[in-house]
Amino acid sequence: MSEHAHAHDDGHDVGLAKYVYVFLALCVLTSMSFFTYSSYWPFPDQPNIGRAFMMAVSCTKAMLVILFFMHVKYEANWKYVLTIPAAFMSLFLLLALVPDIGMRGRWLSEERRLYMAEPPAETEEPVVKHAEAGEGGAETEAEH
Repeated sequence: MSEHAHAHDDGHDVGLAKYVYVFLALCVLTSMSFFTYSSYWPFPDQPNIGRAFMMAVSCTKAMLVILFFMHVKYEANWKYVLTIPAAFMSLFLLLALVPDIGMRGRWLSEERRLYMAEPPAETEEPVVKHAEAGEGGAETEAEH
């Protein structure tokens, strides 16, 4: 019976404790993500720092899930044959789409401009700010 029990073992000992440690690390990382929206966050006036911090925490959590719960850590080296070309393809796709997305509104046909969800504002009327609204409070564009 012990021969059959070890027949599927590939030589790596994965115990329950390792999964518990990864689960606890994921819980700590999740609490760190919530920390960015608490009143104790040291950079409340700089949202980009919070976004970068949350992105780093999210990538770390994804790496832990992929490595341990999806058992990629224990796979053979063929995993690189699949992941590295896919990563390059996604990078090339991203770089190929950046100019298209960045310049999508520069050259519009009249038909496309007509059916756009939010057509560009063509009025020369400036937006009224709080200081220009006067004593009665802020004036909105609808009140003009």
